[in-house]
Amino acid sequence: MILISEFNYGEAEKGMHCRSVELPFCSADIGETMAATEHTWELSVQVDQREGEETMKFKIRVKGDLHVGGLMLKLVEKIKAPQNWSDHALWWEQKNCWLLKNHWTLDKYGVQADADLRFTPQHKPLCLQLPNMKTIKLTITFSSVVFKAVEEICKALNIRRSEELSLLKPPDDPKKKKKKDKGKGQAEDDIIDMDTISGVAGNSLYSKTMTATYDPENGTPASATSLWFGDNPLTASQPNVPAEELAKMYQPLSMEDKAVINAGWLDSSSSLMEQGVQENDKLLLRFKYHCFFDLNPKYDAVRITQLYEQARWAILLEEIECTEEEMLMFASLQYHICKLTMSTKPVDLSDEPEIDEVEAALSHLETTLEGRSTDRILEDITDIPKLEDTLKLYRPKRLLRTFKEYWFVFRDTSISYYKNKESASGEPIEQLHLRGCEVVPDVNVTEKKFGIKLLLPVADGMNEVYIRCDNETQYAKWKAACILASKGKTMAYSSYNTEVKNIQSFLQMKSLAPPPGQTAPDVESMEMNAECFVSPRYAKRYKNKQLSTRILEAHHNISQLTLMEAKLRFIQAWQSLPEFGIKYYIVRFKGCKKDEILGISYNRLIRIDMSTRLPVTTWRFSNMKQWNVNWEIRQVTIEFDQNVSVAFSCQSCDCRVVHEYIGGYIFLSTRSKDQNETLDEELFRKLTGGQE
Repeated sequence: MILISEFNYGEAEKGMHCRSVELPFCSADIGETMAATEHTWELSVQVDQREGEETMKFKIRVKGDLHVGGLMLKLVEKIKAPQNWSDHALWWEQKNCWLLKNHWTLDKYGVQADADLRFTPQHKPLCLQLPNMKTIKLTITFSSVVFKAVEEICKALNIRRSEELSLLKPPDDPKKKKKKDKGKGQAEDDIIDMDTISGVAGNSLYSKTMTATYDPENGTPASATSLWFGDNPLTASQPNVPAEELAKMYQPLSMEDKAVINAGWLDSSSSLMEQGVQENDKLLLRFKYHCFFDLNPKYDAVRITQLYEQARWAILLEEIECTEEEMLMFASLQYHICKLTMSTKPVDLSDEPEIDEVEAALSHLETTLEGRSTDRILEDITDIPKLEDTLKLYRPKRLLRTFKEYWFVFRDTSISYYKNKESASGEPIEQLHLRGCEVVPDVNVTEKKFGIKLLLPVADGMNEVYIRCDNETQYAKWKAACILASKGKTMAYSSYNTEVKNIQSFLQMKSLAPPPGQTAPDVESMEMNAECFVSPRYAKRYKNKQLSTRILEAHHNISQLTLMEAKLRFIQAWQSLPEFGIKYYIVRFKGCKKDEILGISYNRLIRIDMSTRLPVTTWRFSNMKQWNVNWEIRQVTIEFDQNVSVAFSCQSCDCRVVHEYIGGYIFLSTRSKDQNETLDEELFRKLTGGQE
């Protein structure tokens, strides 16, 4: 009990009067009350409304042990607005992070009185430029990591295998800023708002397991992509832009320029807002990892079309190098695809071959029980096929580039060569083991040049060997055998004959001569703007009539292809280019004083001299034992077989970008058809995620 003095000011004139008063609480109660007041503070929270509405700001008195869910509850009670707030979450501006764990307290997050929080929707509109250069607007989750956001985007667009794609920040081009500002209004008119298209955003008809889905309107079975055929802009190839517009877009890129662009890939383990992406910002949706798994025309109409478009623009803008002969082949395929796309005949999915693993397995079982031979035969180790022929060989390390004839024998997964046929019973001059090697075409059909470049793995990189064949048939057989051997398979494997036929048809596409029995095209009777099918650099070399003639000559060889077959041929031809899938970064290797280029492909790392632009060393992922990142000094260290170790720091980007590329390709190599489409997201994060 506390005694205090009470003054009666009413009787002050008569004289000071004082008496004691008892208060009904103790000193401990005062201490607790004062402590409670001391441990609370005012927290500033900004509330974001829907588009077009003004933001609101509130001051809320909180304590450190208040959990995030309780803070949001207090905030909603204070707002007193009849609105569904379930999509809103708290964003901490200074720390650049979401407060998504509602059971965590403010103390655990480290939120104090100086924190500025935003109560903002997690789902926001984002502008995405697709591989076909069309821009769409789509509402996605800004609080999810990019890996999940891309999965959400691909589900809305009906693109399977979302792990192959990612988001890229557009490169800055200060020269074009003024032009962009002038045409901003016009550009907004061209944006396709996917949220307003019926059956797209949040479509429950998406099938993750390649099983039939059913149209709720008429109850008929429909594949995951057949719902898209018709007026859907994502399955139809875009018409080629005029040559003048293409020339404005064309900008020759050096390896250093490409390194700057490749630095713009978003971190898959962080959310969009954590990486500075705001509502209605524009990002590029691209196929990041160039290993396309399980392409099936029945289910991948959008995926194949967008892959074709990404490849087409890479060819037209010369983001990847190709020869003049290859450019004409790509031009003829584009011309053919344009013709079929513009035709009035509707696309019929039944014309496309369906890949059904269950039916294939039943067919195999049936033929086995009946005693008939089947394409999928088991390898007979007592009778493995072999190739024998006279070929020419050249090693680049020698001073003179001269090919010398030898007698070659291809057996199992190795090539042995001898001085001549008679000496083949003795020891070979050399035996080349092809398991794990890289097979690169060195072909010019017009000049009758049919070469195979082999990159053979050794302790300190790769050794180059060139083999020259005499004709197309010989080349197709030997190259197919090399490709299988690089994967550890022999010519007894069932896909050998298919590989030979694919190579022969690919060579036929490159040939400008019409097939037997067909006459040369009458250019005078056809109208073609040939310049829009080739890169501006090649368009300057020839007149339009000359280009048209050469494109139509090449078109004769592929004129019987269906639309989907032509797109797949284009993608396969793109994949066969030597520079396919290589992303360049500027790095500095440990112990070196100058910068170099590091090329990252789907199966290897390439060390490139910056001055000569020539590869110095190649390391294959198949020979990699482990890699790690020192996040303090931002250095990547990789260990390979035979005690080979390399370390480098990234100069053109954060080392996280390179680390994610390597981890991503390792992750994708673990995929198999048995897994269907269920991804081990935890494994992806372990292989690609960073450590703070």
